[in-house]
This record gives sequence, structure tokens and C-alpha cells, in this order.
Amino acid sequence: MTGDFAVWVYLSRTPLLWLTVTLVAYAVADRIATATNRHPLANPVLVAIAITAAVLEVTRTPYASYFEGAQFVHFLLGPATVALAFPLYEYRATVLRALAPMLAALVVGSVVALSSALTLGHLLGVPRDVIVSLAPKSVTTGVAMGIAQTLGGDPTLAAVIVMLTGMTGGILVTPLMNILRIRDMRARGFAAGLAAHGVGTARAFQVDVVAGAFAGIALGLNAFLTAMLAPIAVSFLR
Repeated sequence: MTGDFAVWVYLSRTPLLWLTVTLVAYAVADRIATATNRHPLANPVLVAIAITAAVLEVTRTPYASYFEGAQFVHFLLGPATVALAFPLYEYRATVLRALAPMLAALVVGSVVALSSALTLGHLLGVPRDVIVSLAPKSVTTGVAMGIAQTLGGDPTLAAVIVMLTGMTGGILVTPLMNILRIRDMRARGFAAGLAAHGVGTARAFQVDVVAGAFAGIALGLNAFLTAMLAPIAVSFLR
């Protein structure tokens, strides 16, 4: 037992250990999602987070130590966000035909996401830095952290809120669209990417390729628009 503990102490100081734990956790989570026929509640991101958190709790590993090894995944958020331009290019003809309603949905969705977070936070007496961290909840993690940090919020808290938003959206988006009888995969995907960023986009791709492409378009456009609107919206808090 002592020897095993010594080996664990040695491995825990190796940055690649936590990168490996993260990737293995996601691989296991994806298997679980496949076994449940991609049920919304078996969202791979949600399950992978639960597995990783359980490992950190059992091993009593500080988050800072974990992040030191897993930060390569965090680094990939930037290139992954840029890569979302490919669906926009691939479906450019379809996008141009539906450009007016897409832009209208983009503006309304972005404004509602920002204003609802700021208004509710203000009415509930939430501290300003927490409200600022709440504001970019519907954009992808890398952009949300940058917005929060620039405006005086907490980037780590912003990342947590973004993930909670994404996981909630990933679980609810398909049942909600079915209840509302929305059959157009372009609209379903665009709504998923707009409200639930990367997790919603991943869920949209699981349902339909076109839905996933339009979710990626919405994710990228919303990140761009929110980055411009957030400083204006937050200025009203002062």
C-alpha cells in the first residue's frame, strides 16, 4: 500500500497525468452516452466532469495541480473556436438565404442572454464581479473568460457558469424543440449554439449534421456579438 501511494505521489506531480485523466474520463463518458443512445441526460461533458471531479476528490488533488496538467485542453479552446468558421463557409449558400432571420435571432438571443443575467443579478443583490462573470454565460468558455477578466469579473467563475449553462442547454434543447414542434434543423441548431455554445453545438451534431453546422455558426457569431455588447451592458451597472 505504501509503495502504491508513493507511485501515486510521483505520478500526481507529472502534468501529463491529469491530461490523461481528462481524456480517459471523456472517453468513458462518450461510451456511456453511446450505450444510452445519446440520451440528453448522458451528456458526455457532464459525465466527464463528474468522473474527473470524483477522481480529484478521492485523491485530494487541488484544482491548481489538476489544471497544470490539463491546461493543454484549455489551450485548444482557442483553435476550436476559430475552427467554427468552417461550417459558416461550408454552408454559406444556405446561410445567405436565411441571413435576415438568423441575424434577428442572433441579436435577440445575445441581448436577452446578457440582459437577463445582469438584471436578475442586480435585483437579487449579487456582487458586481459575480454579475460580470454571469454576463457572458451563453458564449464559449475561452471568450467568456476573456470578457469576464477584461470587465473585472472572475474568469474561473465565468468558466463554471458557462459550463453549467451549456450542460443545461445540452440536456433541454432536444426535448424542448420536440415539444415546440420545431422541425427545421437549421433553426434547432442555431438556437442550440446560440444559447448553449459548445455543449449545445456538440449535442446538435449528435442529432443532425445540418443542425450541428448551424449551431457552430451561432456559437461563433454570438461570441463575436457578445464581446462587443458586454462592455456596454456592464457599464449600466455603474
